[in-house]
Amino acid sequence: MKNKNIIWLYIFLFASILHLSFILEGLDTYRFYSKPLILLSLTIYFYQISKPISWTLLSKATMGALIFSWIGDILLMWENLFVYGLGAFLMAHICYIIAFKIGQRNPGKIGDINFVKTFLRNLPIYILAAFTYYLINPHLGPLKIPVIIYIIVIVSMATTATERYGKCNPESFWQVFIGAVFFLISDSMIAINKFYQPFEEAGIIIMGTYCIAQLLIVMGIRAHLIKP
Repeated sequence: MKNKNIIWLYIFLFASILHLSFILEGLDTYRFYSKPLILLSLTIYFYQISKPISWTLLSKATMGALIFSWIGDILLMWENLFVYGLGAFLMAHICYIIAFKIGQRNPGKIGDINFVKTFLRNLPIYILAAFTYYLINPHLGPLKIPVIIYIIVIVSMATTATERYGKCNPESFWQVFIGAVFFLISDSMIAINKFYQPFEEAGIIIMGTYCIAQLLIVMGIRAHLIKP
């Protein structure tokens, strides 16, 4: 993991800040140039640092998540392609679920599961998802089934991140977990803004939390690769 690869992180941060600035200034046209660069640079960064283990399922699943996210970013720039963007991010979350399952010690081991403890640990995630669905449900129309499926998958992604507690190094766990929570918040804001009540700060909140989410997840996977 050579230091020269950090240039892609700087490009990611620059593109993210630039994109958020375009949102604040209402420069919608320029956002078509800045948005694709955000995930593209982060994907290249992960590809570069994961070359030594590029053949592993963990690397392939994470790369898949980043690529599907990049495709989703592009599709969501057009309102009429929303459902396709939703499908792309659905695939991204499935890839992250696989990566989170594998990115822990003894991933294939089946141990004792305390269902009550697991439920209580994930309760805030369930509440956020349920509250979001409660708000948007009356306005979903023909998208109701796809949105329900998407909610189930993203909740599964977030809860899978919590399962890594004690099964990987703390740095990796907290970065991935907080990133997953930010991802859930970002998607909740998209749903509320689109299906419940549009609000002025939606763009900056959605993209701000989204950029943080993707960066933290990638850095969390990186931490697992460095200190398994």
